[in-house]
Amino acid sequence: MITTTLMGPDEVRSFVKMSEDTTVRNVATSKYHLFWRTVKRNGISVVPFATRIVDGDRFALIRIVIRTAVLLVLIAAGAAPCFSQANPDLQTYFKEYIGLSDGQIAAIRGGQAIAKTLHSRTPDEVFVFGAIYINAAPESYLKFSRDFDRLRKLPGYLAIGESSNPPQLSDLKDFTFDSEDIKALKSCKPGDCQIQMPTSSIEELHRSVDLSAPDAEEQVDQLLQKTVLERLVAYQRAGNQVLGVYNDKRNPAVVPEQFKYMLSYSRALPKYLPDFYGYLLTYPNGRPANVEDTFYWAKVKFGLKPTLRLVQVVTMRGNPADEIAYAIAEKQLYSSHYFETALDLSFCVRGSDNQKRPGFYLIMAMGSEQAGLTGVKGSIVRKAAVGRSVSNLQNALTTIRNTLEGNQ
Repeated sequence: MITTTLMGPDEVRSFVKMSEDTTVRNVATSKYHLFWRTVKRNGISVVPFATRIVDGDRFALIRIVIRTAVLLVLIAAGAAPCFSQANPDLQTYFKEYIGLSDGQIAAIRGGQAIAKTLHSRTPDEVFVFGAIYINAAPESYLKFSRDFDRLRKLPGYLAIGESSNPPQLSDLKDFTFDSEDIKALKSCKPGDCQIQMPTSSIEELHRSVDLSAPDAEEQVDQLLQKTVLERLVAYQRAGNQVLGVYNDKRNPAVVPEQFKYMLSYSRALPKYLPDFYGYLLTYPNGRPANVEDTFYWAKVKFGLKPTLRLVQVVTMRGNPADEIAYAIAEKQLYSSHYFETALDLSFCVRGSDNQKRPGFYLIMAMGSEQAGLTGVKGSIVRKAAVGRSVSNLQNALTTIRNTLEGNQ
């Protein structure tokens, strides 16, 4: 027998905690938090209610929780028209450029992370999209993304450092090859090398370094740091043409052309942020007044091998009345392994004008090009890599939301 009475949220919480049945407690607790969080995010006034089990079937509460979940979907769907009226450009972007459904858009607005792969023109390309709504000021994300102390604590980051302005050799003192990479350099030659390098660097390595010497690692790292500093200074002066060509494989990778082709994938960027888009192509020329450049390096281990990366960060700050508060591009200038070209874009789009309850949409679009993703073996590797990328992005967005909202 089941009887029902009205219960408020505090009483529901107490009832769930007192339940001796693990299944009931776990399901009810999960749906309870999801329901009330969505109600809070959408500013909906409701009469709190729940069903109390006096005695009988333990699955009755689960059935009631499922009905609550259906109500939650209806609430989220009801919030979608308000969202589209307030942000027509964003609604258009989500639907026409990304292919999201109304349900996915409503889920984003409700604080759920949505991530998906986007169509690729070639097997070597990988594009991943993700978005979430965060109840915090957009400025909090900018501070979060620049927190190098936080990044140093993450297991995937072995070392990280920011470049001075102008760059100094001392900035790169920990920018060093892994011992296995240095061993691999002994047999490195143009067209057959385990480290991504241009022919000029491969020839300079064998000309300048005695790889059989006891201090070979130190010699290699000194040459590496000197070369990277020279290339960074040249890039700041002349732009993309300095990025050069990787000659470690049979087919050379012309990095400037690859980057230009990758950026051409985006139809939305030149439409909504033409100056920002143009600057990414023409750097260092034509820098908008509201854009700043910073550079950092990192030694990361997200794959099988520790990888050195050099990255340019281009940050655009919108005016207070602009819908886009910040646009951030992280452009890979060099990577010792895996990615021949990579570009990560982040956008903070204002979602609330209420200063007492600020909020924004965090939208991320990540693109990369990597050789070896064709054929039977390559397609398997690609499928696994793409799956991890989507899962990792979804988890990262959720972590960012929890962190920024928790700091309010």
